[in-house]
Amino acid sequence: MTNSSRREMNLADNKALSEEEIRTRVGLGLFEKYLPLWVAICMIIGIALSLTVPGISEVIDQLQIAGISIPIGICLFLMMYPAMLNVQAEELKKLGKNPKPIILTLVSNWIVAPLVGVALANIFLGSNQQLIVAIILLSSSPCTAMVLVWGYLANGNQEQNIINTSFNTVTIMILYAPIVALLTGISSIPIDRWLLVISVTVFIGAPLVFGVVSKRVLTDWRGVEWFNEKYKPTVGKIGLVALLVTLIVLFSLNGKVMMENPDLLILVSIPLLLGFLIVVVYNLLITRMAALAYQEGVITVIIGSSSHFEIAIATAISMYGVGSIAALGTTMGLFWEVPIMLGIVYLARYLHKKKFWQGEPM
Repeated sequence: MTNSSRREMNLADNKALSEEEIRTRVGLGLFEKYLPLWVAICMIIGIALSLTVPGISEVIDQLQIAGISIPIGICLFLMMYPAMLNVQAEELKKLGKNPKPIILTLVSNWIVAPLVGVALANIFLGSNQQLIVAIILLSSSPCTAMVLVWGYLANGNQEQNIINTSFNTVTIMILYAPIVALLTGISSIPIDRWLLVISVTVFIGAPLVFGVVSKRVLTDWRGVEWFNEKYKPTVGKIGLVALLVTLIVLFSLNGKVMMENPDLLILVSIPLLLGFLIVVVYNLLITRMAALAYQEGVITVIIGSSSHFEIAIATAISMYGVGSIAALGTTMGLFWEVPIMLGIVYLARYLHKKKFWQGEPM
């Protein structure tokens, strides 16, 4: 068999694998496709509640343990748990086969994006420490959930997508708290670092452990096919519902603050949007310079440019409270990320037609 024939067979296998991964692991449907619309609707509902139901923020804010909101904590756990079911320990062993895309993503996630975020925050947000912390929390948290959806829409390499998301889940546990603490220290912002560690443990560690254990138990009990085709899609939809409920709660708590301080929404949006632009352009250029193929390059761009708004929101709430400016800032990160990531998908497809990426597919 010639090398060319062998390469064609491998590409066909990879394509089949990607389609299977799409069907069983992503479960994209009408609900997910129109997520930006649902997000906007939930924001409107939340703001309407804050204006029409007096005292709603006080009632919800009283439901807390050790400074962590119980209803928000439950919703955030349900948001995080489905992502943890995508952790593939066996996939992590494949990192050595083609480490270039993984290395580029790690550099973007843990060096470029955090530095760009803290620099822009300090330039545009002045002395508003909570908004600066919100930008740091968002820029220092690579996504481990929705990137599976974006990667599917872009027709990227799904195996790389899963490897990256699995590896990011591990690195967040190790790097998130130290990097946030370092960047807030550089910005001379005092934060409760112990509470930061607790937030990472509760909102990432607990769902991760529960995800790994439940996956092992359920696959042994009902089989892999049932787990992938029935359980994961159902849990994924519950996670998205929890996300939307969280948005309603957050905007009901922050609605009054938003209406009284619309300038803050514009103010925090400036470094958020500029940060996205800079990091996306960086990732596009670096993947082209690295001679990646489209399938690998687009996944690197998507994951390297995304942020884990769930953990950012959870950490902001833990440190500053449910109705805080910091929580509002991280929520605006979600508001902008969804349409921007969809825009990246369409931009990548366009660039692919223009043969922007020149490398050979894996």
